[in-house]
Amino acid sequence: MAENGEERAAAEEVRRHNLPWIEKYRPTKFDEIVGNEETVCRLSVFATQGNAPNIIIAGPPGVGKTTTIQCLARILLGDSFKEAVLELNASNERGIDVVRNKIKMFAQQKVTLPKGRHKIVILDEADSMTEGAQQALRRTMEIYSNTTRFALACNTSEKIIEPIQSRCAMLRFTKLSDAQVLAKIIEVCRREELEYDEDGLEAIVFTAQGDMRQALNNLESTSKGFGKINSVNVFKVCDEPHPMLIQDMLQYCAQNDIHKAYKILVKLWYFGYAAEDIIGNIFRVCKRLTIDENMKLNFIREIGVTHMKIIDGLNSLLQLTSLLARLCQHADA
Repeated sequence: MAENGEERAAAEEVRRHNLPWIEKYRPTKFDEIVGNEETVCRLSVFATQGNAPNIIIAGPPGVGKTTTIQCLARILLGDSFKEAVLELNASNERGIDVVRNKIKMFAQQKVTLPKGRHKIVILDEADSMTEGAQQALRRTMEIYSNTTRFALACNTSEKIIEPIQSRCAMLRFTKLSDAQVLAKIIEVCRREELEYDEDGLEAIVFTAQGDMRQALNNLESTSKGFGKINSVNVFKVCDEPHPMLIQDMLQYCAQNDIHKAYKILVKLWYFGYAAEDIIGNIFRVCKRLTIDENMKLNFIREIGVTHMKIIDGLNSLLQLTSLLARLCQHADA
């Protein structure tokens, strides 16, 4: 028996070793979750009291919405977690048939649970569900309220119909701060015994933009692709316009040197970067630029106007060149 136990433990260790890092380092307890402390604290109160309401967690990708719901379900259900939880990704399974068949059948199943506990249906990307499916879900939530609780994770709560919103406690998650992402990345680097430098970690944080899942994916890809975590390797993996080039371009604009700024823009353009990638990084770098505050505000306004035009489809090199010309005008004023 002892040998079987050791074999199982060894097999589990191998399985964990081969997991993607986003799964390997996925939190299983509330105190392991990074960021959004107030919202997580509210959920921990639900877990302590045992009678959780239906909930909607809204927020940007990679901030821990689904993970938080899973942690709540583990605390509430304990050993019954596997049989008493139905997890669906509504972006794939979003039609009315899923609600009528899978969800309804699960809600009708009899499962022995501790007193005061309920089965839990976790719907990821719930804002992708069709309106018909949401209307059917509303009715299911009403009928099986004595036995089943629903937890919906979405990016934008506005796409969830009002009748469902009114039946749920609404919780909102925000992007993680750079410091929170950096702390987690350093922890993973130490546990994986990675070789890294400060520029590499800054590059990971820059490319993640508050998305922990993106940060861990970029870290793993860089580690397995190049070994050392430095800025050059990170930007090779992420294939984004390098922020140092963008910074030099904006500095030339601040000095009213359109020719040198344009040379960098053309270089980025012929590297094959999309206009939306370039303008996105221009905005991020501009926020950190050390120039006169009024000039920076004017720069950000012009970048915002150009970004709107690019989103509307005007995504040519001419549009970005026009932006550089306007930035140089503000520097000359």
